[in-house]
Amino acid sequence: MYLISACLIGDNVKYDGTNNLHIVAKELYDSGQAIPVCPEVFGGLSTPRIPSEIQAGNVIAKDGVDVTDYFQRGAKRTLEIAKEHGIQYAILQERSPSCGVHEIYDGSFTGAKIAGSGITTSLLREHGITVITIEDYVRDHHETDQ
Repeated sequence: MYLISACLIGDNVKYDGTNNLHIVAKELYDSGQAIPVCPEVFGGLSTPRIPSEIQAGNVIAKDGVDVTDYFQRGAKRTLEIAKEHGIQYAILQERSPSCGVHEIYDGSFTGAKIAGSGITTSLLREHGITVITIEDYVRDHHETDQ
């Protein structure tokens, strides 16, 4: 069983009210192998919402408002769900200030990316949960399917 970013299964929870539907993620969910999560929604942020990026350890919305508390609250709720279900693996959306796995946006709101992890990814890892991207999952689980 996996935790999976809700946007990857087609839920319209991204900051702009859209999703990042990925067919493999949707198949995992539809087959009962994944529990969808959206830490930003869990933390109390609306959809749509002002885009946010990590700056000096805090999450700042593009309008300058510090929204770190929302992101931390959502990360904690996601961790609770993981613990409730004995989750050991999460498949999260790259670049997100919550869910970024290998990289996040650099805080300049220019689309530039840097190596780093989102707030939720970092918390899950601190508690021994392996976090990967959907691309990592596909590479590791579908190479021999062709």
